[in-house]
Amino acid sequence: MTLRSYSSLSFRSVISLLLITGCASEIRTPQSTALNWTTENRLSSTDASEGSSGDVGLSSLDALRRGESTATPQSSPLKEIYFEFDRYEVRADARQTLDANAQWLRQHPTVRVEIEGHCDERGSNEYNMGLAAKRAQAARDYLESIGIAAHRMSTVGYGEELPVCSEHTESCWQRNRRGRFVIASGSPAL
Repeated sequence: MTLRSYSSLSFRSVISLLLITGCASEIRTPQSTALNWTTENRLSSTDASEGSSGDVGLSSLDALRRGESTATPQSSPLKEIYFEFDRYEVRADARQTLDANAQWLRQHPTVRVEIEGHCDERGSNEYNMGLAAKRAQAARDYLESIGIAAHRMSTVGYGEELPVCSEHTESCWQRNRRGRFVIASGSPAL
């Protein structure tokens, strides 16, 4: 048998197999339609271990699921930063907050954080998800530029989905345009 006839026979076999098996008669969807917010780089707030000083926080999504506020608790050592409308650049006052957050992270070298980006309700959902992701990334980039190791941080953008405030006022919208820091784990995985 020649190489050409062997190739032709293999091609015919594959085509025959495809014709016999055909396409699936139905598209199967998962039984559960619950949202799964886990991503490969996402840190779990349930992974806390030594080194976090017992201040492991809940993500905004976890807080919402428990019926709690999505705002950062006053007792948190890591404070929120705020952004201008439709912007993701880190403001001067936010840099001061990030410097203080970085100082705390340097004092707790095994702690990992998840940086959440949030938006106010203005704009489409899709646009706000992208903007929120950029806000979280801008905060991470700043922290990395001042010496916090990238492997200690993850980011997630929630868009307008998890507001702190639901009034339709500028002061409320300002509170929702934030970067939130959640102490997620005591020992980073490299």
